[in-house]
Amino acid sequence: MNWENNVRRVVPYVAGEQPQNPKVIKLNTNECPYPPSPKVTEALRGYDTDNLRKYPDMNITPLVNALAEFHGISPERIFVGIGSDDVLSMAFMTFFNSNKPILFPDVTYSFYDVWADLYKIPYECQPLDEGFNIVKTDYFKENGGIVIANPNAPTAILAKVSDLEEIIQANPNSVVIIDEAYIDFAIEVKDSCLPLIDKYDNLLVTRTFSKSRSMAGMRIGYACGSEKLIKYLNDVKFSFNSYTLSTPAILAGAASVKDNDYFVSTCNKVRATRTRIFQELQRLGFEETVSHTNFLFAAHEKVPARQIFDALKENGIYVRHWNKPRIDNFLRITVGTDEEMDTLVAFLKRYL
Repeated sequence: MNWENNVRRVVPYVAGEQPQNPKVIKLNTNECPYPPSPKVTEALRGYDTDNLRKYPDMNITPLVNALAEFHGISPERIFVGIGSDDVLSMAFMTFFNSNKPILFPDVTYSFYDVWADLYKIPYECQPLDEGFNIVKTDYFKENGGIVIANPNAPTAILAKVSDLEEIIQANPNSVVIIDEAYIDFAIEVKDSCLPLIDKYDNLLVTRTFSKSRSMAGMRIGYACGSEKLIKYLNDVKFSFNSYTLSTPAILAGAASVKDNDYFVSTCNKVRATRTRIFQELQRLGFEETVSHTNFLFAAHEKVPARQIFDALKENGIYVRHWNKPRIDNFLRITVGTDEEMDTLVAFLKRYL
């Protein structure tokens, strides 16, 4: 049994449940309730499967070029990976290699501490304030890197770009990662930190196709930053796995990016449903953060979150609950279709 002494031991990330029953209303993993762009369907339907015998484009050229045009930046400033989890993992491996602790909030995406443990990166969690907002001055200290999800998950709260820029300005010797997995559901484009990559060569902004582009099953994520940052990321990627995205994923991703009208329409539908259900939950006695994401973060004034979670699950409605300090009385509820959300509200009206 001595071989076990050399095993890298970590506590793995725990994803939301993936029920196989198609009748379940699945509001627990923040997937988009609408299908991908019809152009994605066209791209996949027209794909010649004989090409599967060949390796994919290791530079992911069609998708990188589409993203470059979409964001108005050069292709050399874009890195693409297998979902934003892969992109973030590569960024942790690439940029967080000092002996100083990296910093991220105490209530945030629960993969950050997993990656830190996996790569043996020291870290310190900075407590959000009582309203779950970032305290920017907590990041004005020596560190080995910073990662902040904006909007944050699971709180759904959006930090001001001006506050995040102050954090970036205060840390010229560290790489600052802003994880914008949910930014497409924010109210305005100005809420993104992406324009700041022109001012700060140590800023990396990550995004995903899993939410607003309805392509969680394709596993596509990307990052934007300075040419130097992206070069370092690619150096690590090509030392780890040169062929990350499959050819169908590359073509489908590029097709999605080129259909901006459908993308905007999908985001608008999610926002409209979010606003309506936010009000419905308030009327039922829930306290909620103001959401800038495709989910709601809610706590009932009388009934414990775990009790509601269990009752919903027993009736085929899956939401997310964490038995963690500060958030154990909250539920994270993905915004589904209007019909799915009406079913949720109808059940809660009967139950509460």
